[in-house]
Amino acid sequence: MDGILLVIKPPDMTSFDVVAWLRSLTGVKKIGHGGTLDPSACGLIPVCFGKATKTIEYFQNFDKVYRAEMILGISTNTQDGDGEIVEESDIRPDIDAINAVFRDFTGEYEQIPPMFSAVKIKGKKLYELARKGIEIERKERKVNIKSLKLLHAELDLKNPVLRFEVRCSKGTYIRTLCHDIGKTLGCGAYMSFLVRTQAGPFSVCEGLTPEEIKGLCAENALNSALKPMDVLFTDYSSVIVDDSQIKKYVNGMPVMIKGNKSSHGKSRVRVYSEKGLFLGIGLVFPDDGNIMIRSEKLLVKNPQALTGQVKK
Repeated sequence: MDGILLVIKPPDMTSFDVVAWLRSLTGVKKIGHGGTLDPSACGLIPVCFGKATKTIEYFQNFDKVYRAEMILGISTNTQDGDGEIVEESDIRPDIDAINAVFRDFTGEYEQIPPMFSAVKIKGKKLYELARKGIEIERKERKVNIKSLKLLHAELDLKNPVLRFEVRCSKGTYIRTLCHDIGKTLGCGAYMSFLVRTQAGPFSVCEGLTPEEIKGLCAENALNSALKPMDVLFTDYSSVIVDDSQIKKYVNGMPVMIKGNKSSHGKSRVRVYSEKGLFLGIGLVFPDDGNIMIRSEKLLVKNPQALTGQVKK
């Protein structure tokens, strides 16, 4: 099994729980997830099987899209509904103030990771310190809120509720975004609900629930649900390595390809054999008037068997 399974994670299950459950269910040991999701959150987690685990590093650069809900007037120590209330406020901003703050938070801003997070400082995970009542200084990290759209506001409640959609860069904590918006509004806020709806090219609409996954496993058909690895790299141009060059290519040697570098758009490209087999990611570079390619990430299964089929 080599590919990417799109899992819809239920609440109260950690990302590691998802991986451990799939290992137990399928008997496959080489499994890893493509992005942590808080235990209380739900939604899309791409899970990589077999050779696809080599692509996990590429997931880190993908934008994520979330639907979320925040409660105004209350702040918690975890910045979500699982924590203890640390502050309450009677201040109630109007819709104009809320819209203005949403506009202000669109774009890059410096975000301080929450204490209740898996961020490591000097080898210690922050949540381990937080559970002991220890709070330490954290450095701000630049994140990019690509879009922030207010979907619904219930302002006539004792504690107003805002529902919104956000597209953001890697490393963004949505509960911290809620906390920061509440702080800017002067009333405080915490995140009460979160669902990840998109990760890079993948949508939650393509995902499978645990029950659906168990059903496919019972029919020995889970392999049919795996996405091929090359769907991660559709923004890259593609090149073909001649059969006569494959042995050199999979052994890390540069080989010549047809065309010119400018026609590929980027230095990184998807690489295929003449039979259409995805070999992995290559780096294109000019050399003495020729266009050469070298493997950056080899993703083909059993390259030795592949090279054994190459005609001399």
